Amino acid sequence: MAEQLADKQCVPCRGGVPPLKGKELAALHKSVPQWSVVDEHHLHREFKFPDFKQALAFVNRVGDIAEEQGHHPDILLAWGKAGVTLWTHKIDGLTESDFIMAAKIDRLGPVS
Repeated sequence: MAEQLADKQCVPCRGGVPPLKGKELAALHKSVPQWSVVDEHHLHREFKFPDFKQALAFVNRVGDIAEEQGHHPDILLAWGKAGVTLWTHKIDGLTESDFIMAAKIDRLGPVS
């Protein structure tokens, strides 16, 4: 399912839809198991790198995908790591687009 999600496009949220909860949320989470679902509100994952340069390169690649998809995560960059947090601000919770973005980020693979 992660591959299928990664092939989809994020859809801009215009509000008025409820955030994902319960079984529907749990089903989508199975497609990106390395991500944590926090309080049924946001997704978070830490990525580790051998140095700052590779962490920065990864963050820049995530930024490129975010711009392409119009779906922008919160990113914390530090020496040897990058933390990525996703949620849909418009509804203050999770949508399928958050999981699509997570799957796309997972697809990036190692940074050289």
